[in-house]
Amino acid sequence: MPLSESPGRPIRVGVIGHGTIGADLVRRLLAGDDPSVRLAFVHTRRGTVADGLDPSLILADLRDAAARDPDLIVEAAHPDITRTHGAWLLGIADYLPLSTTALADDYVRASLDEAARAARTRLWLARGALVGAEALTDWRDHWRRVTIRMEKPPAGIDFSASGLDRAGVTDRTTVYDGPVRGIAPRFPRNVNAMVTLALATIGLDRTRAVLIADPALATARLLITAVGYDGSRLRIERRQPLVGVSGTEMAASAWASLRVAAGRPSTNGIV
Repeated sequence: MPLSESPGRPIRVGVIGHGTIGADLVRRLLAGDDPSVRLAFVHTRRGTVADGLDPSLILADLRDAAARDPDLIVEAAHPDITRTHGAWLLGIADYLPLSTTALADDYVRASLDEAARAARTRLWLARGALVGAEALTDWRDHWRRVTIRMEKPPAGIDFSASGLDRAGVTDRTTVYDGPVRGIAPRFPRNVNAMVTLALATIGLDRTRAVLIADPALATARLLITAVGYDGSRLRIERRQPLVGVSGTEMAASAWASLRVAAGRPSTNGIV
């Protein structure tokens, strides 16, 4: 049932994944940080989560999600969840995939949009590490060129799908420089903000992505530059510590996205 049709009761949220971000969402939901949202279930690939969680909240088989009557399902696991299950999850509830690199595939994105229209549910685009989203999206037709650059220590980059050897990166190295569409399948756990930016502005093929691995870095740096057709310029920069492959702000950002998706009017949008 679309959230807009279920007023007056707490929004039931299903969480897929119980890593750093998923576990934080579950903790906040159970603690009642926002009483308007409630945990419907937690699902992980192994069907188990950390000790201490009520076993009745664990969903062993994702195919049983509809029985938990969720209003919103949040993916905090891996982009493969969206590729494999996203369309039918949208037949059950609104869907917020935090691994937005899955949306770099036009076929996947089209199938999700179609499923959402058919079920009258909503697909949300999470901002994640993307800063300045409002200014960038409000002016999306104004931008002639958009570039997003990430600089991280090699340990903060998942090289497993890239064909590159992390051990071989001993100096500052540009591991990718090109359209966002090309980087998404190579570094699917690292470049969610790049995909979100591209989809929210000038597209996957026109938005330029640069990923730099630098052993000398102790923190991550994100730099966005946008140039308008009239010569106007926007520059946004952020530096932060890392937890695994994500910045330390990601859990709080995911919680903010969840809350917005649970309370927005019935339109697709960036959260």
